[in-house]
Amino acid sequence: MPRATAFLALVALVAMCCLRVPAAILWSEPGARLVHDTGSGLDILGGKVHRTDTNDDALYFKFHVDPLSDVESEHYMAGFQLFEGTTGRLGLGNAWEAWAYSAFNTAETGPSNPPTATGEFNLNSSHPEPVNLGIYRPYELVHHDVERTIIFKVQYVPGSTDDLVTVWLDPHLSRGWSEKDQPADLTTKFKANGHFDQIHLVHSGGGNGWIFSDMEVATSFDDFVVERYWQTWWFSTMVAAGLLVWVVGTVRIVDKRKYQRQLQRAEQERMLERERARIAQDLHDDLGSSLTRLTLLSGLVKADKDNPEQVEAHASKLSQAADQTVRALEEIVWAVRPGSDTLQSLMDYIAHFANELFDGSSARCRLDLPNDLPGWPLPPDMRHNIFLIVKEALTNAFKHSGAREVQVRAKILARTLEISVVDDGKGFNPASLAEDWRNGMGNMRRRAAAMNAKLDIQSTPGKGTTVLFSVILEGQKHSQH
Repeated sequence: MPRATAFLALVALVAMCCLRVPAAILWSEPGARLVHDTGSGLDILGGKVHRTDTNDDALYFKFHVDPLSDVESEHYMAGFQLFEGTTGRLGLGNAWEAWAYSAFNTAETGPSNPPTATGEFNLNSSHPEPVNLGIYRPYELVHHDVERTIIFKVQYVPGSTDDLVTVWLDPHLSRGWSEKDQPADLTTKFKANGHFDQIHLVHSGGGNGWIFSDMEVATSFDDFVVERYWQTWWFSTMVAAGLLVWVVGTVRIVDKRKYQRQLQRAEQERMLERERARIAQDLHDDLGSSLTRLTLLSGLVKADKDNPEQVEAHASKLSQAADQTVRALEEIVWAVRPGSDTLQSLMDYIAHFANELFDGSSARCRLDLPNDLPGWPLPPDMRHNIFLIVKEALTNAFKHSGAREVQVRAKILARTLEISVVDDGKGFNPASLAEDWRNGMGNMRRRAAAMNAKLDIQSTPGKGTTVLFSVILEGQKHSQH
């Protein structure tokens, strides 16, 4: 790192010694700034330049932008904006309603802008946006990693707030080009209030922000015209400047990738924390309550040790509670075991649970579950909620229905998982449900709502019960099974 710093210092020294700094450059900031979610932003000008309604001259502003997202997928505004005190004046970049390189806070609305976009003006571009074959709109949408340079001129009109503004989007700045030589397809003219004593870089809404660089304020367009190194005797200086730009660009790319990696790590940590919290909740709710019941029943056995009938009843309850505890522990182990986060693993575990639940029961449980599913991953929350809904439906059928047969079916249609639990039991009237059954159905509905899933419970006294559940598996494209 010290060698790189010394190299940059040497390059900067050579550039300072060899390059002529135009006296008409009133303010400049060549470095890059990443601007993201700033609101109205902060002043970067530091009082170097200002203009009011008493001025009658012209100023030229230049800046370079590198958007980090597309406006078609991320709705946002961003721009280089003049401020007079705390009041925002003319801004150039991407207006809220434009979704294109545009000006905002203008006195006129552009001819290609919708009437509702008051004070916004799309900029003409030499890269017009295609509409249909051979048909183009005059403006250009903002695209990720497509960099542009914007220069605008404010001709101040004394005593008026409507100054004359000319904007060039990606103008020609090589030797031989001047203000009057710029093509009409990258030149835009309108009126706006250009009074200022501050400059803010602003960004609001979605996306990853913009990188602003090469910002200047001058008194002439010619101050921004660059002579190529093969056209001048400043060859060595231009080579050094090119190396400096390459180093700055490399650092910027590295910083951007570092920022993206930090975002990915933060998302992974957030998901891990949610899974830990869920496991802790399961341990507390399921195992905690089961172990508490085991402790209480053990105490009752000791208290009634002289009463064989009571001891036998308590021992039977202890056995049931132990079975429930083992099942709860098995569910938690399944949820955290590597390889359990797939759709096929979920189907296999539903079959395992149903077979164990109805083992030794007079009711028959028939399973119609797909067994050749690919290893599509399921988010932990979704996998857990789906299983608990099926578990509650099966448990209700086992405990309350008095059914002779219970059927469990599952299928994948397009991107939707559909599961049904049907029994031929006695059915029920919602008004006559026991409290624990009502609570169980309420838990099922809450879990379905958490996944934006559909849950339909149908039952008629004497005609059995049907539980229908369906959820869209986002991000998966399945064939029918």
